Amino acid sequence: MSKKQVFIIGLDDFNLKKLQALPEAKECEFHTALDISEIRDVEEYDMEKLINLCFDRIDKHGQIDAVASYYDFPGTVLVPVIAEKYNLPGPSLESVLKCEHKFWSRVEQNKVISEHIPYFKAFDPFDDEAYEKLDMIPPFWIKPTKSFRSFLAFRISSESHFYENTKTIQENIHFMLEPFHDLMKMYNMPEEVADMDESCIAESMISGHQCTLEGYAFNGNVVSYGVVDSLREENRSSFSRYEYPSVLPQEIQFRMADVTRRAIQQIGLDNAPFNVEFFYNQTADEVYLLEINPRISQAHTDIFEKVHGISHHSIMLNLALGRKPKTLYYNGEFSKAAHFMLRTFEGGVIKKVPTKREINILKKFIPGLEVKIPVKSGTHTSEMQGQDSYSFELANVFIGGRDQAELVEKYNKVCDGLTFEIEYDESVHVH
Repeated sequence: MSKKQVFIIGLDDFNLKKLQALPEAKECEFHTALDISEIRDVEEYDMEKLINLCFDRIDKHGQIDAVASYYDFPGTVLVPVIAEKYNLPGPSLESVLKCEHKFWSRVEQNKVISEHIPYFKAFDPFDDEAYEKLDMIPPFWIKPTKSFRSFLAFRISSESHFYENTKTIQENIHFMLEPFHDLMKMYNMPEEVADMDESCIAESMISGHQCTLEGYAFNGNVVSYGVVDSLREENRSSFSRYEYPSVLPQEIQFRMADVTRRAIQQIGLDNAPFNVEFFYNQTADEVYLLEINPRISQAHTDIFEKVHGISHHSIMLNLALGRKPKTLYYNGEFSKAAHFMLRTFEGGVIKKVPTKREINILKKFIPGLEVKIPVKSGTHTSEMQGQDSYSFELANVFIGGRDQAELVEKYNKVCDGLTFEIEYDESVHVH
């Protein structure tokens, strides 16, 4: 039997290993539609060039049975473009863009789950009267209608703060927004969205226990299969770790699943994985939907593998092959797992990063440990792309354990064994 030819947008070593560990991998060959280096830390996104590059590679290979991506823009939007061209299973481009475009997504959500979303309003960051026109009382959040990983998202506390941050947005917004709009026009999306001047969205504050629901839509049925808790740093604006499974009561998780089903069906997303970010506000006993991402979260793959025995790449791959995903059972080595993000909150030049030897020594003492270092020595933190507006990510640490206390204890040991040297813009510190 010939193997299924599966093309991945944003293929990297870490995720390739996860894919190759799946039971389904025996019948698949994985290929690069675009390498990770072609969609991350790049000068610009030329959508036409990226699309043609994918088509050329696929045509040269001669066969394609599935296409998938676990990365945000441009990964998610290229999946339906390729799927449509080669008549493969996958979501429609319009449904993916309705998830990705933050204002369009809110408009659709408002039709079916208005009580579970914040007040929102689009605005033009280049308009000198934007603050007055918004007519919103701080605090509130502002962000571009297209961004990822909280890129250019700011918590606004006053009018002067608003204009200070919109200036930062003005200087950086075109990097992602222009190629996103180019794609919308190339594929004839509605003019009222593709041509709107208001390239940012303001949203009233929602707060509480933050988590992410992982799920999928297959032939019109929406299934939720796991909830991951998102814990923040003390400054409250950057994540410190993702923990799985969630500590939230099942009843709350079921409510989130119901809100998700209504939103996904309204948007029309089908034959695709997704992850949906939520807040559970205990005081109001209410769940609020933050955003919908039309992909698995690759930040969760290792922790799913530690708990279930296989990563949720399995869900993504089966959907890409046009099959109903298999249930994930609790067959992993650990009952609890976490993805920690080691961060710095000050800008500077990274002089030294941990060596492979340092990481391998730690792995001997901590079974199941995985460490990713997404930075290189000699890099200034300002050159790191796709960071949130409040910190810079130095390392991703994946740990399994019995409970939260053991996870934190193991993480502290890892931090003691990882050496970063940073020449801060003021003085020198060592992490």
